[in-house]
Amino acid sequence: MPRILHADLDAFYASVEQRDNPHLQGRPVAVGAGVVLAASYEARRFGVRTAMNVGEARALCPRMMVVEPRMSAYNEASRAVFEVFNDTSPMVEGLSIDEAFIDVTGLRRLVGPDSQIADTLRHRVAAEVGLPLSVGGGSTKFLAKVASGVAKPDGVKIVRDGEELAFLHPLPVGRLWGVGPVTAERLASVGLRTVGEIAALDRNCLISLCGKGTGHHLHALANNLDPRQVVIGRRRRSIGAQRSFRVNSVDRAGAEQLLLEVVDRVAGRLRAGERVARTVELRLRFGDFTQATRSKTLLEATASTGPILRTANELLSSAWPMIGERGLTKVGVAVSGLSTDGAVQLPLPFTKVNEAAIDEAVDAIRDRFGKSSLTRTTLVGRRVIEMPLLPDPH
Repeated sequence: MPRILHADLDAFYASVEQRDNPHLQGRPVAVGAGVVLAASYEARRFGVRTAMNVGEARALCPRMMVVEPRMSAYNEASRAVFEVFNDTSPMVEGLSIDEAFIDVTGLRRLVGPDSQIADTLRHRVAAEVGLPLSVGGGSTKFLAKVASGVAKPDGVKIVRDGEELAFLHPLPVGRLWGVGPVTAERLASVGLRTVGEIAALDRNCLISLCGKGTGHHLHALANNLDPRQVVIGRRRRSIGAQRSFRVNSVDRAGAEQLLLEVVDRVAGRLRAGERVARTVELRLRFGDFTQATRSKTLLEATASTGPILRTANELLSSAWPMIGERGLTKVGVAVSGLSTDGAVQLPLPFTKVNEAAIDEAVDAIRDRFGKSSLTRTTLVGRRVIEMPLLPDPH
């Protein structure tokens, strides 16, 4: 049976700030401007949470220190942590800047049990990078991720073979991957509060509550049915990230702040994979569980945060009237049209299009080489039937 670890840095952004600034150690800290991007565990004890408005967070914790995000420092810390992961096992699948799945199935005979491998990971990350790490382990990706959440902060939880359902079923439904506050409230409204209650419910009933895709997903996870394996070296067709939050918990400025965080993560993953993207897609989920997407294709492929962020903000502006009516519970960004960095089609040096000159050049080419010598891209491959014009009766 496979053995998978989920390694997750604790309050990552805030932990980096506390590591780098001794005056912040042991104090409640929030990273962000208009919206909290990360909160230390000292701040969380007062109810401060990610995606919360900074003013609301200060009201809960007046002594909280608020610092501006330093993405370069977080990227550097992430690289150092992943060096430890990759030195532990060749089977590492990064999920984001601060978490990864690690397949240790083949290491138990060489290194020791899962708990020993997990402890070694935590101690190395603490000693070499100076950050706290929580590790969960189990027979599936889902189980490992849930176990790491239970282990937080700075702990280890390994679920042994045969004990999976006994571990999962007493947990609240919010532990299921993909269940946010809104979905949890909907499930609680019909008396479903634990994973075990989800597992015991007829799948069709769950589908009627949450929709076909979500219903199948939650029913499978509640029964620890997760066939996914740790995948390395996969070339993705798209790269994305998202943030979920309570309905109407952010205003326009807050949504833009969260969008910045999401885009920064996406662009960082592009650069880490030495890839560039052409298309930016904004994904939104509203308070009534409906979803919408907006997309735009760039003139040039890029991995830079600036162009992707500007495009995402344009798409957010176009969708904001819908958000005002329905409320917002999730914002995500995905980029596609991926290619290897360096293999990029250079743009033509057109700063201002002179349509009259273009038409004149097209007519000249067709007059000299025939009408079929030059055509529009959208017409390539189409059969064109030419009909002679009738004479003008006048």
